[in-house]
Amino acid sequence: MPTFLELSKARYSVRSFKPQPVEPYKLMQVLEAGRFAPTACNNQPQRIKIITDPADLAKVDECTPCRFNAPAVLLVCYDKTVCWERKFDGANSGDVDASIVTTHLMLAAHEIGLGTCWVMYFDPAKTVELFVLPDNIVPVAMLPIGWPADDAVPASQHEQRLPLGEILLT
Repeated sequence: MPTFLELSKARYSVRSFKPQPVEPYKLMQVLEAGRFAPTACNNQPQRIKIITDPADLAKVDECTPCRFNAPAVLLVCYDKTVCWERKFDGANSGDVDASIVTTHLMLAAHEIGLGTCWVMYFDPAKTVELFVLPDNIVPVAMLPIGWPADDAVPASQHEQRLPLGEILLT
């Protein structure tokens, strides 16, 4: 079993997927990890749409060029009516909560051999329209998910990381 650090280093953004579907029980395994992700005050505002139907995948393609032919997409959103708000400035936790959940989804998928790619490059208004999302639901990320193609490799800059000293504030 890999350590968390090994898992974090090994996961990469998959941009080429096999056409084979992801077994529903594997999707549920990944979603369970997202269910246990921490959220502000444990309000759990994340709302996730599982997209596997070809007609719905075509809608994803209308919203972003970044599905990479994945057989499934997890649309990660938050419900703005249940988010925690910081009293000092009214900042809403929804984006952060959904991002933490998305990270858990990606790592859980990688652990069981699935690939993912965090996609923020999508048209949110079109996404809301095509998927008929209620006004209180805000899309944050699309997560194409599936079996990495045989030729899938990390992007050339995947290993490039700033030294720890450059990311620490003093």
